[in-house]
Amino acid sequence: MPVALRSIALLVVGTLLAACGFQLRGSYSFPFNSLYLSVADYSVIGAQLRRSINASSPTLLVATASEAQVIFVPGAEYRDRVILTVSGTGRVSELRLRYLFPYRLTDNKGRDVVPPSSVELVRDLTYDDSQVLAKQQEESLLWRDMELDLVQQLMRRLAAAKPVFVDAGT
Repeated sequence: MPVALRSIALLVVGTLLAACGFQLRGSYSFPFNSLYLSVADYSVIGAQLRRSINASSPTLLVATASEAQVIFVPGAEYRDRVILTVSGTGRVSELRLRYLFPYRLTDNKGRDVVPPSSVELVRDLTYDDSQVLAKQQEESLLWRDMELDLVQQLMRRLAAAKPVFVDAGT
């Protein structure tokens, strides 16, 4: 009897999830056929973005900008660490981590096909002087999590982009 009851419960949960519109994140469909990433080879964001595009999109990553229909041009990324609160003894008790990543999408002639935009990520972190090593590790994990979140947001934004390509005849 428990097996039958478990099967029915699983069927009900599956039906409810399908009815509410839930679906797993699938592959991304970009509105362009080829893309050049104008990021350094050693860049963490560039490597993760390349890996994500290769794994989940039919869009071709090309080696040179002249071959690409669209060029991804990152701006100067900005990382910031701001003190939010200070204890009564003057010690830091809370920090805010900010990560700003501006970017542009251009065609191979340098014209913007999507207006310049940026992704801003913010994470708050409690701080304790008695646990300095643990808090440093937590901060580095938060930065890494923000990098992964940034790549996912860039993938969604690239998929949702509505590029306007200028014809050669106009």
